[in-house]
Amino acid sequence: MAGPETTPAGGRGADRRTSRGMFFVRYILPGLIILSGLLLGLLDGRDVAWEAGALLMSAGFSVYLLNFLFRLGVRGDRARDREEAAREHFDRTGRWPGE
Repeated sequence: MAGPETTPAGGRGADRRTSRGMFFVRYILPGLIILSGLLLGLLDGRDVAWEAGALLMSAGFSVYLLNFLFRLGVRGDRARDREEAAREHFDRTGRWPGE
C-alpha cells in the first residue's frame, strides 16, 4: 500500500512535500540563519561575536532576498507566457482574447 512517502511525483503528496520544502527554504531557513547570528552576538557579547553575528544575519537576509527575486522573475516569466499565448491567438483569429 502506497503511503504519502511513496506517492508518485505527480501526486498530491509530492505537491504537499514540495510546498512544505519551499516554505522552509523561503522563510524558515533565512529566519534561522538570522536568528543564529543575533543569538551569537547576544549570548557572547564580544565584538568578534557581533561581527560574526552580523555576517550570519547578512547571509540570512541574502537567502531571503535571493528567494524573493527568484519568485519575482518567475512571476514575470508567467506574464510573458500569457502575453505570448494572447499574441498567438491574435495571429490566428485577428482578435485579442477577451475582446
